[in-house]
Amino acid sequence: VQLQASGGGFVQPGGSLRLSCAASGLAFSDFGMGWFRQAPGQEREFVARVGRSRGVRHYADSVKGRFTVSRDDTQSTAYLQMSSLKPEDTAVYYCAAGGDVWSPAQARKYVYWGQGTLVTVSS
Repeated sequence: VQLQASGGGFVQPGGSLRLSCAASGLAFSDFGMGWFRQAPGQEREFVARVGRSRGVRHYADSVKGRFTVSRDDTQSTAYLQMSSLKPEDTAVYYCAAGGDVWSPAQARKYVYWGQGTLVTVSS
């Protein structure tokens, strides 16, 4: 199983980025897809999750209204559209397969993890 996260980069405050997570080696449509992030010196935190079959979406309060999580099962790819980015959004972003709707933020419930992509928001 491989989850390949991409799309990170450098962006100014207020800008936008779209992260992608391409999956292989798993029945993609059977898994919810989550995004987590880890800033330097901080613990990993939940960002967003989309359930199976474009199911329920969950967001951390810090990103609600600015980020949108989605998926394309035909491409085995999940996305995180990030807008109105702030310096505090700077982190390595990880995608993960699994989780559940009752506790989408619990990292231990995700089965597979990608390698992460760095997002830097700075002027």
